[in-house]
Amino acid sequence: MGDIKKIKKKYSKPSHPWRGERITEENKICKAYGIPNKTEIWKIIAKMASFKNQAKKYAAITSKQADKERQALIEKLQSYNLIKAGEGTDAVLSITLQNVLDRRLQTMVFKKNLARTMKQARQLITQRHLLVAGKIITSPSYLVKVSEETTIEISPKSKFYAQDHPEHVNEEYLKIKTQKQEKAKMKEQRPRQQQRRRR
Repeated sequence: MGDIKKIKKKYSKPSHPWRGERITEENKICKAYGIPNKTEIWKIIAKMASFKNQAKKYAAITSKQADKERQALIEKLQSYNLIKAGEGTDAVLSITLQNVLDRRLQTMVFKKNLARTMKQARQLITQRHLLVAGKIITSPSYLVKVSEETTIEISPKSKFYAQDHPEHVNEEYLKIKTQKQEKAKMKEQRPRQQQRRRR
């Protein structure tokens, strides 16, 4: 049978667990992106570090194999829209945490107005209501490729698919949402205008 492989952690905890600035920033990210557990943030940070380490490694090596692996890395990141077409390994080093968070399925579902909130988007995914390219995806942290963006949809087999579902995002809800967003923008602009007048 052989020995069972020990599952390695895909992330590492912060070296300073009680640093106030980092905790505040992580709490903001958790609230904004509907992430219940900080380990998800740490996993993304570990993934970013992996991309950047690979980019540094391939930049220092000159061989056919390194060129192939470098190109494969660039194409992979371009498929997730983390770097733009024509950019090289230098662009990999400028990838931010927000760039990766914006490519998560949970974020995409909310931005496509398939859910009312980030938390609801997470529920739809974990409860098997969402399809990506015709397949059920149950991981909110799944990174969506550019080619998959248009294939994100609610499963026709789901109860949530019905237009008369009480939690379904309809045109009336979208109107109310846009009105609230416009009011929020107006409130933000007023203090700025007042400051300019005082100057």
